[in-house]
Amino acid sequence: MNIIQIPKAILVFEDGSVYHGKAAGITGTTGGEVCFNTGMTGYQEIFTDPSYYGQILLTTNVHIGNYGIKDSDTESEKIQISGLICRNFTKEYNRPMANQDIQTYFEENNMVCIYDVDTRSIVRKVRDKGVMNCIISSEIFDVEELKKRLKQIPSMEGLELASRVTTKEAYYVGDEDSATRIAVMDFGTKRNILRSLAERGAYLKVFPAKSTMEELSSFKADGYFLSNGPGDPASMEYAVTLVKDILKLHKPVFGICLGHQLLALASGLHTYKMYNGHRGANHPVKNLFTGHCEITSQNHGFGVRMEDVLKEKDTIELTHINLNDDSVEGIRLKNAPAFSVQYHPEANPGPHDSKYLFDDFIKLIKQTKNN
Repeated sequence: MNIIQIPKAILVFEDGSVYHGKAAGITGTTGGEVCFNTGMTGYQEIFTDPSYYGQILLTTNVHIGNYGIKDSDTESEKIQISGLICRNFTKEYNRPMANQDIQTYFEENNMVCIYDVDTRSIVRKVRDKGVMNCIISSEIFDVEELKKRLKQIPSMEGLELASRVTTKEAYYVGDEDSATRIAVMDFGTKRNILRSLAERGAYLKVFPAKSTMEELSSFKADGYFLSNGPGDPASMEYAVTLVKDILKLHKPVFGICLGHQLLALASGLHTYKMYNGHRGANHPVKNLFTGHCEITSQNHGFGVRMEDVLKEKDTIELTHINLNDDSVEGIRLKNAPAFSVQYHPEANPGPHDSKYLFDDFIKLIKQTKNN
């Protein structure tokens, strides 16, 4: 009887801990900041979310690959994570709509994965010690050599990554005859954000992250959208300057995730690196206007300082808070038609409790145009 030899892999963390497991995807070595996601489904959407660029994804859900890969279940044109850590990795799937197994998908995207490791132990480590860098290899098994390579991986704090995932050329989405025109700043936007706006009748022009105010003005937009994306918002001085210029137009502005942080920075607030971030599809958020709780999809490792928001209460209003840790989840400017949320109302994956925010944005644009 032939015995199939499963390739081995090794995982090394900054704190010196080492895990031995099995390899999937390609044979190779990869590293980055580890982050865990608590979602039960939606692994393909998570893999392709540009906000995860440069990070090693650790899934708390046990089974990865069990419902296969479907071409349309993507939030960008490729996998954005640097590597994957999971408990069970399987090529076998039973979803009729799927057209590919995850191993083939990983091979096509040059992805390194380690599985059959104690993910519960690793999640507890990150939860208790905070985020840290790690390195995965299925070709180098010398722990000391991997530790040397691990030291060369930069910290996410201070890292500007939006310019690496943004579109290279501006493009259009939606009906060009629409009366509602929105300029989208692509700092790493998800496809479902664009769909959510276009489905509400908006015509979008999606601009590269480092576009100028002059380039944006030529579109004659009725409103401006600031997208999600990866990296440290405090490193994006070019984007903060642009947002300040956009606010001077007194046209509606809506920001999500990184866009929320950039709006905050442009308004004089500060951001900070979170201890281990919020990532998953079940985070409770309270809308302070309605008093309702929303179950939200989240993916962020930086946040806006609550003390800054409260200090600037004459010009900035806190609109949403996280019910797990009381962190800032949404703000509204009192001196401009601008608002933002830290979480992802477009979901994919996740619940649709917060999709009303896209309706609010379109309504704000129409009200502003009629005034």
